[in-house]
Amino acid sequence: MNALNLSAELAAHIDTEITDSVLIIKMTQPNRLNGWTMPMMEAFKKALSLANSLDDIKAIVFTGEGRYYSAGVNLSSAIQLMHPKKLHGLIVEHNQSLFEAFLNVRKPILAAINGPAIGASVTSATLCNGVIAAKEATFSTPFAALGVTPEGCSSIHFPRLMGEENAQRMLGSEGWKPTAEEALAIGIVQHVVPQEELLPKAIEIAKGWINSNQERAFLAGSTLPELIKANIEESEALATAFLSRKFLMNQAKFLWSKKKRGIAVMFFVLATTQPIWARMK
Repeated sequence: MNALNLSAELAAHIDTEITDSVLIIKMTQPNRLNGWTMPMMEAFKKALSLANSLDDIKAIVFTGEGRYYSAGVNLSSAIQLMHPKKLHGLIVEHNQSLFEAFLNVRKPILAAINGPAIGASVTSATLCNGVIAAKEATFSTPFAALGVTPEGCSSIHFPRLMGEENAQRMLGSEGWKPTAEEALAIGIVQHVVPQEELLPKAIEIAKGWINSNQERAFLAGSTLPELIKANIEESEALATAFLSRKFLMNQAKFLWSKKKRGIAVMFFVLATTQPIWARMK
C-alpha cells in the first residue's frame, strides 16, 4: 500500500496511506526490527519530503509495523572501507541529513511508537510535534555504552524535554531505558494507549491538529535554528567517535557474534589499522 509516488525499491521498506488529510508512514521491515538501513532511511526521507510539497497532506503520523518501532540505525549498512577523511565526511553527511529530514518537516508530525525504540528512532521521535506510545514501548539511547556521542539534537533537546538528571540517565553510562509510562512521566511521551488503539488514536490526534490549525512545532520550546545547529555539531562529533578504535572493535565483535563475518572483518580491519589511518590527511 503506497499513496505516495515512491519507487518500488523505496516502497519495499515503508507503506504510506492518506486518510482525511493525514499521511501515515509505516516502516514495514518487522523481521529486521524496522532497523534503519540505508534503503529504509531513503524511503522515509523521500516520503517526508513529498509530504512537504503536497497540499492534500495536512499532518503526518510516523509509525512501525510489528513488535518493534525501530532498532535504530544499522551501522553495517552505512560504513564502508574508504579513505578515513572521506568516511568521516560521509558519516557526518548521513547523520546530519537523517535528522534534517525530521527537522525540515513543515506539517505537524506525530510519532506513534508501537514497541521498543532504540537510538536514532528515539531522538528523531522527540523532534516531532508529539509522541504517542503503546504500553509495550520502551525508549533506549545507548550512546555511552556504544562509546559514541549523543545525536538527533539530544545533547540540548533531552535536558529541556525531561530535565538534566533524566537526560543524563538516558544518555550517560546508566543507559536508562524508560517504559512508556515512565516516558510519559518525564515528558518524552504525551499519550500512552493499548497497542490496538495506537494507530486509531494517533490519527484522531492528527485530525484534531488539522481542525485546530496546529502548526509545525517542537517540544520543550526548542526552535528550528538551534536544533539545526546542534545537529551539525553533533554529527561532526559522532563521526569522530564512530572512527575511534574502541567503537570499531566493539562493532566488529558484535557483528562476529551475529555471524555477519564479512562486515565484521571490515570493522576488524578498520579497528586494527586505526592508529595508522587516523594520522592520514
